[in-house]
Amino acid sequence: MGTIITKSMEENLRRNQEFITEMNKITVERQIQMQNQMRERMTAMQIARARELLYWFGSFYALATLGMVAGFRRTRKPGVLIPLLPLTFITAYQADMAYGNKLHRLRAEAENIMQFETDLLELPCGLPTASTIDQARLDTDEKKKFHPSVPPL
Repeated sequence: MGTIITKSMEENLRRNQEFITEMNKITVERQIQMQNQMRERMTAMQIARARELLYWFGSFYALATLGMVAGFRRTRKPGVLIPLLPLTFITAYQADMAYGNKLHRLRAEAENIMQFETDLLELPCGLPTASTIDQARLDTDEKKKFHPSVPPL
């Protein structure tokens, strides 16, 4: 009689462990999916911001160019056109970021850094561990005891 109950309990325990393992796997997959969707949304916002900035800067560039050309026609001094050079580079950079393949080049360079220059990606003092996080939490609690009016940083 006892062995039947023990076998039943062991079977239930095994099924529960399998269920928990499967739920953990699903949770991790959902977190990865969520983080990827958030990354995609942030990237889309950055691209949209670059495009909006290009509209404003392009308008400024067009008006400034018209003003400089008009100034050159009146004065015949080529120095009036000198600001066109840096403005052209800035406008071209912004257009490349907004509509060109700048993001592809940035991604390729980031992949190159991650593959061949991993030492640049290391955090100062290494990865935080549970013990260092707990120690920092305890230190903060201790500081609060001694200096209750000072807001934590």
